[in-house]
This record gives sequence, structure tokens and C-alpha cells, in this order.
Amino acid sequence: MRSRSCGSPRRFARASGSSENGARQPRRPQLESLAREYQTARDFLFLGRGLHYPVALEGALKLKEISYIHAEGYPAGEMKHGPIALVDEKLPVVVLAPHDGWREKTLSNLREVKSRDGIAIVVATRSDDAVSAIADHVLVIPETIPELQPILSVIPLQMLAYHVALRRGCDVDQPRNLAKSVTVE
Repeated sequence: MRSRSCGSPRRFARASGSSENGARQPRRPQLESLAREYQTARDFLFLGRGLHYPVALEGALKLKEISYIHAEGYPAGEMKHGPIALVDEKLPVVVLAPHDGWREKTLSNLREVKSRDGIAIVVATRSDDAVSAIADHVLVIPETIPELQPILSVIPLQMLAYHVALRRGCDVDQPRNLAKSVTVE
């Protein structure tokens, strides 16, 4: 059986520890640590509510495209209709949990994940005791108006996918079986 790995992690690693102006990228060590911890995961589940459901889909898609790990994006409100059966101690579940009107329902989803020994990775707009008490990992992002929050929320998901792919030795610049453009005949 062929290995699901991409190759040597050093083969495609980039040597950029800082940006052009010399400033460190925010949360890079935290994302690299998460990538190191979960690079061998066989599956990921991404959950989001409202405007963050498409962000969950994008996070799952990016992880699939460049690291070749099976990942699914799902509306958090539908978690009990299927994906909950997959949650166990080996499944990383990425939950988008901005401080918004869905907060209590999202915290309920987190509790469901943890009650099944799932691994909860939370992208939140505020670091607080309620999230920290439940989650295994919390990535705090800046808070903005609700209509723009998905733009900020997708960044750590894309960076996580990038770092996981690098750790697995995948070529992030030329993922296999992906076309640069789609042509219609």
C-alpha cells in the first residue's frame, strides 16, 4: 500500500522565519506546534456557524488540497446529524468560535466534542476561561465587525494547512492533481 505521506519534510520547507520588514509572523510558533502534533492525523473535522460555515469549508478544502489529509467542513448546528459519530481521541476538530450571537451554541458543540474525547482546536476572537476550559488549543484572532470576521478567521486555518503540509513534506506550491485554472469546453 502506498504511503499517504508526501515525502521528506525538508524537501519543500521554506526558510522564511520573518517577513520582509523583519517582524515575526503572529502565532507562527503556535501553528507550527499544532502542525507538528497533528501532521499524522488521518482526518480533520471543521465546524462553523452562520458566516463561519463557509470558512470551515475553506479550511477543510485547503487542508485536503495541500496536505492530502481527509478533512470535512460541516455546519456546527448539524454536527449531531452524522459527524458526531466520527469524533474520538484521534480526531482533531477545528471549531470557529467568534464572540458572537452563536457563542453558547458553539460552546455546546465544543462540549460534545470533548465528551467524546475529541481534540478541540478553537479559533476564537477572545481568550476567555469558557473556551480555554474546554479546548485543547485556542488560536486567538483579532475581532472585527461580523461581516468581515470570516476574512480574519480563515487565515489561521490556511496557515495550519500550510504548516501541516510542510511537515508532511508536501509541495505546497504545486499540489498534485490540482489544475491552476479550469477550462470549459
